[in-house]
Amino acid sequence: MQVVGKSILKQVYKKRQPWSKKYDFGHLLVIGGSKLYSGSPAFNALAALRAGVDLVTIVAPEKTAYVIRSFKPDLIAFPVEGDFFTIKNLDEVLELTNGKSAVVIGGGMSRREEVKDFVLEFLRRVELPVVIDADAIHALAKEKDVIKGKKVIITPHSYEFFVLSGISLDLDLKKRLELVPNVARELQATILLKGHIDVISDGVKTAINKTGSPYMTKGGLGDTLAGICGCYLARGLDTFTAACAAAFVNGKAGELAAKKYGESLLASDLIEEIPKVVKRRNFLDFLI
Repeated sequence: MQVVGKSILKQVYKKRQPWSKKYDFGHLLVIGGSKLYSGSPAFNALAALRAGVDLVTIVAPEKTAYVIRSFKPDLIAFPVEGDFFTIKNLDEVLELTNGKSAVVIGGGMSRREEVKDFVLEFLRRVELPVVIDADAIHALAKEKDVIKGKKVIITPHSYEFFVLSGISLDLDLKKRLELVPNVARELQATILLKGHIDVISDGVKTAINKTGSPYMTKGGLGDTLAGICGCYLARGLDTFTAACAAAFVNGKAGELAAKKYGESLLASDLIEEIPKVVKRRNFLDFLI
């Protein structure tokens, strides 16, 4: 077992060549949202952009996409018909994977059965690396074999881990370190189990991440983590390294935001701290 530390930033962020251009550092597709929720895919996208992906395209139900477009001019939101994702959207969404380098799916989609059917069929047919979060985890629990042989990061909290595996977790880190690798091996995926101490495993390698803050309980902070995971997959990292780096960066940005805002911390505050984390290489920088 390893402890994720600041050195992981050097694995992610290497010196750029002068002739670097758009798409050299990834194009992420975010699939999420519904008539009920618009914030989750926006947080995915904004966190990914701050973490260093070149471009993010969000695909969302049409009214939701129009709302997302209004948040920031940096956000590209492609509308699909309906208030929720259904199988009828599948071909159009799969076509949008062309030219992309990774996918994040799940935020704000809802747990309606037609949404789960869409998610499962998308996962069965997609060929890109995928981050599966939030409502998409509930869909995956119905048919886990759809991700076999694919490059996947799953980002559950303890209840979503129970939904996925049928295993209830307590706060005993030792037990988490035993159980998470077992489920990761079974699923042939990388699992990033969120918590006071994150546990990351691909079934072979296991790591813990200790960055973070007790103030990181607000809605949207899991969405930022999934977005950063997606950024690193889109930039070409393997699933285990991407998950470890994302846990570190999201947690460290949360620490910086918590020092400023405490109880008032918002997901949007964390996003604004990501640049301070990704540009730092020395431990002393984190003490400033």
